[in-house]
Amino acid sequence: MKKFKLLLIGILLTSSFTMFAQQTVKGVVKEKATGEPLPGVSVVVKGTTRGTQTDFDGNFSIDRVKTGDILVFQYLGFADKEITIGTSFNLTIQLDESAEQLDEIVVVGYGTTTVKDATGSVESITAKDFTKGNIVTPENLLSGRVSGVNVTTSGAPGSGSQITIRGGSSIGASNNPLIIIDGLPIEESGVTGSRGVLASINPNDIESFSVLKDASATAIYGSRASNGVIIITTKKGRTEYTLDLDAQYTFGEVLDRVNVFSAGEFRNLVSQRRPGDLGLLGNANTNWQDEVLRSTVSSLYNLTAKGQIFGAIPTRLSIGFANQEGAVLTSQFNRKTISLSMNPSLFDDHLKINLNYNRAFEDSRFGDAGQIGAALRYDPTQPIYDSSSPFDGFYQHRNGNIVSNGTQNPVASLLLANSTGFNFRQYGNLNFDYKFHYLPELKAVVNVGFDKTKGSSEYLNKFQIGNGDLTQQFAGTESNGTQERSNQLFDTYLNYVKELEKLKVDVTAGYSYQRFENFGQNSGNLKDPDSFATSFADPDVVNIGFFGRAKFSFLEKYLLTINYRRDGTSRFSENNRWGDFGGAAIAWNISDEDFLKDSKVISNLKLRASYGLTGQQNLPGVNDLYLDRYRFGNINSRYLFGNAAIQSTIPSVINPNLKWEETTTIEFGVDYGLFDNRFNGALSVFQKTSDDLLFNAALADGTNFSNSTIQNIGQLQIKGIEFTLNGDILKSDDYNWNFTFNATYLDREITKLSNGQDVRTGGTSGGTGNTIQLLREGFAPNSFHVYKQLYDTAGKPIEGAYLDLNGDGIINDDDRYLKENPNADVTLGFQSNFNYKNFDLAFNLRASIGNYVYNNVKSSRAQFELLQDNAVLGNIPTSVLDTNFLRTSDVINSDIYIEDASYLRMDNITLGYTFENPIKKFSYSSIRLWAGVQNVFTLTNYTGLDPEVFNGIDNLIYPRSRNFLFGANIKF
Repeated sequence: MKKFKLLLIGILLTSSFTMFAQQTVKGVVKEKATGEPLPGVSVVVKGTTRGTQTDFDGNFSIDRVKTGDILVFQYLGFADKEITIGTSFNLTIQLDESAEQLDEIVVVGYGTTTVKDATGSVESITAKDFTKGNIVTPENLLSGRVSGVNVTTSGAPGSGSQITIRGGSSIGASNNPLIIIDGLPIEESGVTGSRGVLASINPNDIESFSVLKDASATAIYGSRASNGVIIITTKKGRTEYTLDLDAQYTFGEVLDRVNVFSAGEFRNLVSQRRPGDLGLLGNANTNWQDEVLRSTVSSLYNLTAKGQIFGAIPTRLSIGFANQEGAVLTSQFNRKTISLSMNPSLFDDHLKINLNYNRAFEDSRFGDAGQIGAALRYDPTQPIYDSSSPFDGFYQHRNGNIVSNGTQNPVASLLLANSTGFNFRQYGNLNFDYKFHYLPELKAVVNVGFDKTKGSSEYLNKFQIGNGDLTQQFAGTESNGTQERSNQLFDTYLNYVKELEKLKVDVTAGYSYQRFENFGQNSGNLKDPDSFATSFADPDVVNIGFFGRAKFSFLEKYLLTINYRRDGTSRFSENNRWGDFGGAAIAWNISDEDFLKDSKVISNLKLRASYGLTGQQNLPGVNDLYLDRYRFGNINSRYLFGNAAIQSTIPSVINPNLKWEETTTIEFGVDYGLFDNRFNGALSVFQKTSDDLLFNAALADGTNFSNSTIQNIGQLQIKGIEFTLNGDILKSDDYNWNFTFNATYLDREITKLSNGQDVRTGGTSGGTGNTIQLLREGFAPNSFHVYKQLYDTAGKPIEGAYLDLNGDGIINDDDRYLKENPNADVTLGFQSNFNYKNFDLAFNLRASIGNYVYNNVKSSRAQFELLQDNAVLGNIPTSVLDTNFLRTSDVINSDIYIEDASYLRMDNITLGYTFENPIKKFSYSSIRLWAGVQNVFTLTNYTGLDPEVFNGIDNLIYPRSRNFLFGANIKF
């Protein structure tokens, strides 16, 4: 009995010590790079099934943990971490980003998926991966980051961009992708007074981009998805209270100039070429390009507060200020934004509500970039100012008080003109996501959104352009205008997800309604009594869609996705109003098969194939071509009926047979991961065929009320290959070096045009009605249409001498041929991040190979005849010495001006250091100080200022500055 009592006491003591040693471990899990808490992190005691997940604020708690136990932390897209419990039971865990992304959530149309379960071509870029630098508009966050996506932006402050995915799908309609913000598809056209439809969106408010590229992924958006889809998700509220302040200052300067003759060189040239005009020379030495371009100072501020209000509503409030000077004199862009997100959950998280509301105030002054061309031409021997001038003291070529014909003083043209714009935009959505209480596999989603924009513009110029006669009663120009756009959305859908023993079924079905409105007015020239105001009100555009998607996953290895959408639009007549679009994709996770699942090399391997049909209906301003319409003629065009003068009406062109373009895409791809997904990426091969291309084409005489109109005329085929590679080069507790690389090859060919006829396009300066590009069957769109230049025995081009290609003994338009095109054969992107302890370094490179540019600066300006500029003298580029060309009209279509514009560009490089609150009495949690350079260098053989131009015609784009950036990110 005594031994039994001793044994019992021993057991009780052992239990007591065990209970004493086992405690509750609490802590918080954060992302190491940003310090943001991570919700949903799996926390498990190693070797057991006991575990939990972090809550919305990254907090966790596990009972019955003792010293020596190992906790395993796992989170999507982050490296696993193991922590051995010592004497501390209150932990702060920081997780590093990992190349492993198989379980990362990707936003797709009307729902989400994971990288592993995706069957289509979808790429997701989150905030931590965005391109860094002086980013004022959101599309530039993507620049060079996604295979197949090309973003071209001018240097104008706040300017919009040309975005194409896989080369677009059209030749006459829009090639812009459909952009969706929190479920709201936005109109791609801006309003008067604004710099672009995305200029009013603060990049700081964006959480992620999802780029949908193949038709199986985009088909759920039906008639608007042929150019791809970009889904923007904005940042949401949190329950943890934080306050972030971001400040950035940018100092910029345009370093390059077009080489023209200096004042001294110009005097010598005039004395040699035009000695009779020596009396027209001045005594000044003016570099007009330096005078119209300036160094710039810009700033960005963002203040963000997150936390829980009213005890239950996670909230985010952000205020942003952007002030950006343009390199062209007087150019300015200012933007103020307010963003509010509230994300409560009710009924034990069965009902999730997301409210997003944004207001933006955009205030711009537009500096006329055309004055850069005037600066090239203006006489460098003339001064900027003239005290005797009646034109506000600016020098002008004049005869008394009248400005002589010829280029006007570019500095005066900028400073004496005031072109301003103001834009107020508010947009947002209210989303209800309800998971049924007694059927949790089924949820209902309702999304209501709106986007309303009101813009105004004012223009005032003291002197009438091209005349400047101060004796005229209405000398000068003054006008104003307003425009309003409205976009309303109602979406609702049901989603049913059921996991059986081996099969997972995910079915979605829904309805979408969207209406667009657009109206405005213009005052005409208020200084001109013969000018009158005009107004417009476009017919409302209504889009209605019924959509569905079914996804099946068998053993998590064999995947099938089917999309369908029936779309209706008011743009077309009743006979062509409705269309059916859809797609299907299959995928096989080979790496989950027995023969690969234990491989040490191949950690992920998925084969996929897809096919789909999508549409394109976006022709801005063309909403009712199927209707009989009449417009009033000129106010002075009247008919007399008796004694009454009746203003004439004119019937407008009509095309009741117009319908949307249709694009068919077939794709095969492989997604791969190597060495425990340390390296991963994808390879895709695709072909897009667009039929019934929308284009403004000629009409037979007498068949309509115009000689041309929008028609469905042809077929375009694009073949391509995309490759991506992501990886960790080095990784440890102290440092991390990772990279992303992407490459895209595109081959575009027009396979059919109406009646096989060529279509001229690509207007140029240097004459009236000149075009330099052509649409022709069997060739890439917008190929350059030129004469083949002949050269003398010394290798110098012979002016006006071209090869007689058809051998008829006559040099005429029939001897022009197609040489190259503006579209790159290959585009490359490379981005890398290096972190060592608290230091971070990031840079990104872009390359374009095989793109050609028509140098319209040289073709229209580098000829000796232009030394005379309408009875005054004008400067010309020094490249004229390479050709000795005399007349523009003889050489403007020569192939000598088609140049290889391939380039390698470093867009940004930034270096930062993060201070982790070394002095505890201060209230901040971290401060990151950083510096960087934007537009670091460009390597190219192109002889113009910039090889990256819109549509392949270089007629002096707005120049890009090299910017030096300094910033601070403070987290409280």
